[in-house]
Amino acid sequence: MSDAAIPPFFQAELRPHRSLGRRGYFIVIGLVAVVNLSAGAAFWLAGAWPVFGFAGLEVLLLWLAFRYSYAQGRAREYVTLADDSLIVRRISARGQETAISLQPYWVRVECAGEDEGHALTLWSHGRAIRIGVFLSPEERLRLADALQDALWRWRQPPGSGLREVETA
Repeated sequence: MSDAAIPPFFQAELRPHRSLGRRGYFIVIGLVAVVNLSAGAAFWLAGAWPVFGFAGLEVLLLWLAFRYSYAQGRAREYVTLADDSLIVRRISARGQETAISLQPYWVRVECAGEDEGHALTLWSHGRAIRIGVFLSPEERLRLADALQDALWRWRQPPGSGLREVETA
């Protein structure tokens, strides 16, 4: 059996959550544009024409903020525990990719306390790698538990029945 056919012990795709879908985005932008430009037109008719420009500027700034937020939503992190390594692969919002490979036997998973928002850090040989920064604290706790469990199973001797790959 080739190495490519061996399923990983653990795999997770981490991505920022965006609660407003495409349809909701168009509704919000449309409503804000209608309200602001209507109010701006009313001020224009009353002789306060500069207000119309600021109303349009508000709509433009909101559109730019949403555009930036959705662009940041394209970022991804992939955490894969394979037969011989734990790989953290990051893809930035701009598409730049970096990969960090760790020896799983030495990896320690740490999920800091509530005062730090349950920051999830992987430690290996004095090196700290923070993952899931854009996840909620509860999601980071669940990821830490799942990764610790996968690492525990990976460290069990082959043939013990405890090192089996879980399938969901």
